[in-house]
This record gives sequence, C-alpha cells and structure tokens, in this order.
Amino acid sequence: MIKYLALPLLLVLSPLTLSAQDDDSTSNTEQAAQQITPNGFIVDNLYLFLHSGPGKNYRILGSVEAGASIQITNEQENNFVRIIDNKNRSGWVESKFVTAEAGLRQQVIDLNASLASAQQQLDSLEESVPTLQNDYALLETQNIELQNTIKDLNTQLQQQIKSNQNKVEQEQHKLLSYGGGIALSGLILGVILTLFLSRRKRYDGWS
Repeated sequence: MIKYLALPLLLVLSPLTLSAQDDDSTSNTEQAAQQITPNGFIVDNLYLFLHSGPGKNYRILGSVEAGASIQITNEQENNFVRIIDNKNRSGWVESKFVTAEAGLRQQVIDLNASLASAQQQLDSLEESVPTLQNDYALLETQNIELQNTIKDLNTQLQQQIKSNQNKVEQEQHKLLSYGGGIALSGLILGVILTLFLSRRKRYDGWS
C-alpha cells in the first residue's frame, strides 16, 4: 500500500525538484555572466540544444546552429560548459561540441565578409580611376610643356654661347689688328729713323 502511495508522491515532487535545479542553475548562470573567455564555436554538422543547467535533464532554452560563434565561460560541470550564443542567450551545452577553432561555416562567413570588403575597396578604386586618368593626362600635358620649355632654353643657350664665341673672336681679331698695326707702325718708324740718322751723318761729314 505504501509503495502505491509513494509513486504518485514522487511524480508530484519530481517537477518541483527539477524546477528548483533550474532556478539554481539560472541563478548561477547570472552570477557567472561576467566570466567570459575568448570566442569559440559550435562544431559543424550539429544542431545543438541549449540547456538551463549542466545536464540533458535541465530545461531546453533553445537550440544553437552548427558552426555558430559563441562565447565560452569558465564554468564547466558534468562534461557541460556554459556559453553565451550569438543571440546573447546564456546556457549549457556539452563540452565535446565546443571548439576554439572556427568551423567551415564560420570560415565561409569570414571569407564572405573579406570578399565584400575587397569588393568595396575595388569599387572605390574604380570610382577613382577617372580622376586618376584626368590627373595623368594633366601631368602628361605639363610634362610636354616642360620638355618644350627645356628645348627652347637649350636653343637660347646655344645661341648665347655662339654669340659669345663670335664676340670673343671679334675681340681677338681686333687685338690682332691693333697689334699688327702697332708693329707695322713701329717698323716703319724704325726705317724712317734709320734713314734719317744715316742722312744726318752724311750731312755732318760734308760739313
């Protein structure tokens, strides 16, 4: 008779016990919410249930997608670890389904993000191409103008050098002409003096 009475009593008390465990687990979860370690991930190819405590007998809070990024806390018990999922829900999952390395799903997400960033940079560069082309055309025009200016300056420089050489040659010619004239004048003067002196000696001899 006692056995028949004990069975219904246990059935009535069991939900109360599980509820108390859930409340204790929830309280512990809230107290440990600040103990967060670096990001982790749920393993690929697995749809995992999130429990309110460290065991499958605790209430299911929801599910976590395979490969989802999570935050792992320092709380571990009964091969379960408390996590905070990508929806900011705190709960417990089996430790063997948690990894610190990104799975293929997360890698694809990261690669897609990198691809989007690279595409954005490419679009930005493509938008700047017309401006760069205009700048290049302007620089090319300026380069041609500078080359023409240098060419003109070189021509003027050669003309100036040639003009200076002509002036030097003219001055040298003048100097040679003056020197030759002076030498010729001296020669003539010397001949005249010689003749004059020789005649004077003759006159002196006659007298």
